[in-house]
Amino acid sequence: MFRSIHSKLRFWQLANHNGANANHSENSQSNLFDNLNKNLTALKCVFGNSYDLNMREFNFGDQGLTRGAIIFLSGMTDTAIINESIIKPLMYGIRLSSRQETSLLNNMSIIQTTLLTVGMVQKASKIDEVVDGCLSGKTILLIDGSKEALVIGTEGWETRGVDEPKTESVVRGPREGFTENLLTNTTLLRRKIKNPNLTLETMKIGEQTKTTICVAYLKDLVPPQLIKEIQRRLQRIKTDAILESGYIEQFIEDAPFSIFSTVANSEKPDLVAAKILEGRAAIFVDGTPFVLTVPMVFIESFQSAEDYYSRPYFASVVRLLRSLAFFISITAPAIYVALTTFHQELIPTSLLFTMAASEEGVPFPAMAEALIMGTTFEILREAGVRLPRPIGQAVSIVGALVIGEAAVGAGIIGEPMVIVIALTAICSFVVPSQTDSGSILRLILVLLAGAMGGFGIAVGLMGTFIHLASLRSFGTPYLSPFAPLSTQDLKDTFIRAPIWAMFTRPRTIGWHDPERQEFRLKPSHPSEEDKS
Repeated sequence: MFRSIHSKLRFWQLANHNGANANHSENSQSNLFDNLNKNLTALKCVFGNSYDLNMREFNFGDQGLTRGAIIFLSGMTDTAIINESIIKPLMYGIRLSSRQETSLLNNMSIIQTTLLTVGMVQKASKIDEVVDGCLSGKTILLIDGSKEALVIGTEGWETRGVDEPKTESVVRGPREGFTENLLTNTTLLRRKIKNPNLTLETMKIGEQTKTTICVAYLKDLVPPQLIKEIQRRLQRIKTDAILESGYIEQFIEDAPFSIFSTVANSEKPDLVAAKILEGRAAIFVDGTPFVLTVPMVFIESFQSAEDYYSRPYFASVVRLLRSLAFFISITAPAIYVALTTFHQELIPTSLLFTMAASEEGVPFPAMAEALIMGTTFEILREAGVRLPRPIGQAVSIVGALVIGEAAVGAGIIGEPMVIVIALTAICSFVVPSQTDSGSILRLILVLLAGAMGGFGIAVGLMGTFIHLASLRSFGTPYLSPFAPLSTQDLKDTFIRAPIWAMFTRPRTIGWHDPERQEFRLKPSHPSEEDKS
């Protein structure tokens, strides 16, 4: 009985809630009135008693016979533009001689083309268009007797300056990074790619936040099916809030249950520009400096923008070191557990005696030691990231030294395990884009090594490679150009060929124009004919 009453009450509450939402949606979709007071009342009902809402009513014309009003949100607009380019031309710049000319001020087209001195002015006839413009930092101009409004670009909120990105530091190369302002980010991209084919398509996602999303691409290079797929995945997102590009990444990625990300991100305009020039697309999200790029391949994690600014030989060695460091970071604890637990015969005799002496008296098996020290390392790393920078560095360094020394002195952990975990921690910092997946892989391989030894490690690595080969990023194989093999694209993988030798774009991305430069650009000594 009570359940039936509760169900009826719940149904009545939901019906009323849906009715209220329908009424609000109907009101927001309605057209503007030709009466200024009705329009102001409707907008007050939408915004409520917001303290930052400003409605400035005024009279203008030769004898002040025309009533108007501007609506804007404080802190979102530039008041200097409002005063000098909207109010002043209307109130003081109009000098009309007859009432017939004064009546023309009801025509929004005349005001838009002859009176306002602002670059961006658009017409709006619906209340929701006016509300969206006001929430975006624009100023709304309403005139009594007109069913249209003017949405005037007066954005002017406080933003962070263009600084060096903290997550992608380089020794050689540009020091500028994206900010939280969408217009600033697209401007930085325009400075890198001065091409009219660079297309910027915007849309709003988020029922409550109305976050602006911008898709950037070169229309003569990007495959059309890639843009259609991106638009399809973005348009199907129906959620309340989009607060960071990580929200978009989780909605559009190909393998949501995989530990490997299939959508790349970056804070560097030069890196995003380079990927767009290869035929990829970038997704900007207003309010975050991290820009998404698709499609993504696994080898991107071991590449850096600085690799292309330095000599190819050094860049190739550094890439090989990154690959080796990533392999060590995920397998070092597991290999130590497998050797000490199952395969002691593979350890040299003198080293085995030293390790046995160090492990004497330790109450835990090798797998438990690895799990304890691995968990401690992750806690210290998280503490160093979340705390303020000066305190975080002290906690991570001092904490590791004190805890490691105390654990060895107390006989809880052996000295070889501390060395292995320290080496693992250092190597994990070399490839920051794979830190999340590396931590999970490390744990899985330690458990497999503790259960099956070297055979467990082999099973885990083989399963990882099979999983990587099965992944796709917007139709592009995740392990390309290795699987499937593309010999022409191997010039920019673990070994970077000279810039003059990379004359074609990656074939696996789906290019239209394969050549990015002329074929014969190899530098050479001047010949005798050139000297003469």
